[in-house]
Formats: sequence, C-alpha cells, structure tokens
Amino acid sequence: MILVAGATGNVGGALVRALTDEGEKVRALTRDPDRAVLPDGATAVAGDLNDPVTLRPAFAGVRAVFLLSGYADMPGLLAEIRAAGAERVVLMSGSSAESTGPDNPITDYMVASEQAVTESGLPHTILRPRTFMSNTTQWLAQLRAGDVVRGPWGGVAVATVDPADIAAVAAQALTTAHHEGKVYPVTGSQPLTPGERVAVLADVLGRPLRFENQPDDEARAAMEQEMPAEYVAAFFSFFSGGHIDESTVYPTVERVTGRPPRTFHEWATANADRLR
Repeated sequence: MILVAGATGNVGGALVRALTDEGEKVRALTRDPDRAVLPDGATAVAGDLNDPVTLRPAFAGVRAVFLLSGYADMPGLLAEIRAAGAERVVLMSGSSAESTGPDNPITDYMVASEQAVTESGLPHTILRPRTFMSNTTQWLAQLRAGDVVRGPWGGVAVATVDPADIAAVAAQALTTAHHEGKVYPVTGSQPLTPGERVAVLADVLGRPLRFENQPDDEARAAMEQEMPAEYVAAFFSFFSGGHIDESTVYPTVERVTGRPPRTFHEWATANADRLR
C-alpha cells in the first residue's frame, strides 16, 4: 500500500493513476474523500496533514508515502510515518529550496520540509520540480477574452514540466530503492519564455495569440489580490531578482523513467480542449 498526499492535485492525481496502472494499491489522501474520483485500486481517505496524529489510520500498513512540503509539523508527520513502518518517503519540494536570495516564506518552508525529511531516519527521495506546465491554466480567462496574454517576467525562460512527468519520477522513487538519498531537479525538455509558450499555444489552438509583458508594479498588484504579499515578494525575488534559475534542463525524467519528458507543445496539444 502506498499513500499519496494531495491525491486530487495536478501531480498527486497523475501519481495515483501511474501507481494503479502498475497494479499498486493506493490510499489517496484528500480533503473530501466523498467527492474524489479515483481509478480502480485507489481508496480515498481523509486526514489533516497539519495534525499528524489524525493520520495514524491512513498510515497504518503503508510501505511508502508521497508528501508535499510546508505542513506545520513536518517532523511530527514523519515520525508518524516512521512509526507506521513505512519503507520510504518521497517529498515534492521545489526549486525555491535552491534560492540564493534573502529568506522568504516559500524558501523557508521548502528548506524546512527537506531538512525534516533528511533528519527523519527514513529512506527518502526529494523532488524539486520546476514550474508546472499546468500553470498555463492561469491564462484561461485571458485566452477566452481575446488574443492577448499579459503576464510578468517576459524575459525569463523556464524549463516547465508536465505534472505527469513529475508523477512518473515519483512513482519510480516510491516503488524501488534505486533513488534513495537522491535530490532530483525535475524539468521539461526545453526552456521557454512566456512569449514562446504563448506562441506554442497559438500554433496548437490555431489562433493569432501574442504575449505582452506586464510591468512589475501592475503584476505585483494583481498577484496581491490572489495571495499574501510576502508570497508575492518571494516570487519577485525569484524571477525579477534572479534568485532562482529554472532555465536549466536536467535529464532526470529520462534517466529515471527511460523516456524523455513531454514537450510543452505535446502538453498543450493534449490539453487543447481545456485551453479553448
């Protein structure tokens, strides 16, 4: 039995499918088990990741656990996993853990989560994926309103990654011992700027789309409507300040899974109906 946290999210959902396709039994941890739509072989369970004791029934009998970063008591959570007899943990962290800039809440929780895992005594693998291709859905309202997509950091290229490729790497790390002790950056196959990604969407959707760079002050004000100001400041530190670099392409997906990562064009083609 393998427990997957965030089992209805972009990565967690793909991971549940990848594991059950391989015949693994999965406990899918989700906030609302009654609404979860899962493949055969997966069972939805509830629990509060910020209250580790509540998860004892979910952890009972599991041999591996997929975790996200940032919970209030990561050491306590990992202690419960260890007490349940799990053989390994795979943590999804992020490139923020590599930030060279000043402390900020995103870097802080990524680093603290990784430290808790490495100090837990559990065999573990840490994944640091770059920006998800699925973040493109943030442009849906603009795509439906017209042919101009506006956004920040127009000059910043990112090797965006398909969440399904992150899940494929996680599945290998959960089911074999070959990846224990590894910290894996997980990327797509090509760094693209926002304008280049919009050009791919134009090709896939058959539309005359174009990208317009959004000034930092305008982008900051818009983002502060969606998230706390300190998180917005962290993203500007990363991308405007250059304190992380997500442009480097790493061979992780191909080395771990035996196949190359999906290109952004392939992802957009597979999700074209969703993007229209």
